[in-house]
Amino acid sequence: MTEVSAGLIGIAALFLLMILRTPVAFAMLLVGFFGYWGLSGFRSASAMLLTESYSAVASYSLIVVPMFVLLGNIASVAGYSRGLYDAAYAWVGRFKGGLASASVLGCAAFSAVSGSSVATAVTLGKVALPQMKRLGYADSLATGSVAAGGTLGFLIPPSTGFVLYAILTEESIGRLFMAGILPGILLCALFMGVIWLQATLRPEDGPQGAKIGWMEKLRISSEAWPLFGVILVSIGGIYLGVFTPVEASGIGAGLVILLALVQRKINWAGFKEAVLDTLKTSAMLYMVVIGANVLNPFLAITHIPATLGAQLETLGLGAYGTLIVILLAYVVLGMFMDGLSMLVITIPIVFPVITGFGFDPIWFGVVAVIVIEMGMITPPVGMNVFVVRGVAGPDVPLTTVFSGVAPFLIAMVIGLVLIILFPQIATLLPNTMFG
Repeated sequence: MTEVSAGLIGIAALFLLMILRTPVAFAMLLVGFFGYWGLSGFRSASAMLLTESYSAVASYSLIVVPMFVLLGNIASVAGYSRGLYDAAYAWVGRFKGGLASASVLGCAAFSAVSGSSVATAVTLGKVALPQMKRLGYADSLATGSVAAGGTLGFLIPPSTGFVLYAILTEESIGRLFMAGILPGILLCALFMGVIWLQATLRPEDGPQGAKIGWMEKLRISSEAWPLFGVILVSIGGIYLGVFTPVEASGIGAGLVILLALVQRKINWAGFKEAVLDTLKTSAMLYMVVIGANVLNPFLAITHIPATLGAQLETLGLGAYGTLIVILLAYVVLGMFMDGLSMLVITIPIVFPVITGFGFDPIWFGVVAVIVIEMGMITPPVGMNVFVVRGVAGPDVPLTTVFSGVAPFLIAMVIGLVLIILFPQIATLLPNTMFG
């Protein structure tokens, strides 16, 4: 058996294990270890398993994951998400589809402390969906805006997707965080444009809210300023070079805990809940990283990435033709796999191809994350769709949520095309910061 054949069998086994609902981390561990064993022997495979597992958990940069997850969990338990939503509604509620637009803005703001799409959709969904239902919003527009807005948690820093991408490709976490800001703002604006257009064509789907005076807007917004301050300190500190992403994560988590205690927004039970949720999420992500670290050496010795690159080059599609093929493959995979699984399995294979064609690896990280975001709201898996439907209640059919996210998928495609045509949207901030 050739090394390439062994690699193909290993990839097939990986997908089979995932179809059988084996957790992705353990599926990668099994395939990586036994595949390496078959090609290099048991002793080499055992040494590789120990070395790669240790290097994964000992990674200093990976500390950003539990710290930013804790930041988001504390903010959620302390009720800061409500303040973000109320502040957004105070400023955009009087426009057509104002509540839905406020949901998107609230998701974007909460994404800057959460880093998780699912957590963002759940947290803002619990606040926004009852309000939109009370004011007579169409279920499709209400659930679609929250599900689509939740995907911003995977793009706007601190994004767990960017952290994993950085670890898998050995790129700078700080550069990736900065690269996600402008594309995140772009997608947020496109989502709000979709809401305005829908509410204009069908006013009954998204009624306008009451006009709020300036002083009242400022008063309502004051509830959200503490959390905005944490966001500015953590993300702004990275941009200004005051501290690293790892330091920013610790400072952000410490500040939000201090704020919650000073304002008496959290008790011991809430703090314990936030810490336990952080441990569960972090353990899952660490296991995924360990699994990827074990799988990658096996893929390396099978020469699968090099073989794939050579095959794509023989097609004569050119750089952008190859990019389109890869992105279409991501769209198809996104219909059946969750975002993190797709990221850790595909990046070691496609990254050498992308860099071989001369594409900016930071730019591609943004593009890949956006396509993975699309998979979060596409059938049949659509993780965010199922989450939002669970928050909305059994009286909202799953088909209604999927129909609601369809216009937002179109907006994401438009945003993706713009970022491909104008790479500076993703590279401007990291290049300004790092040179």
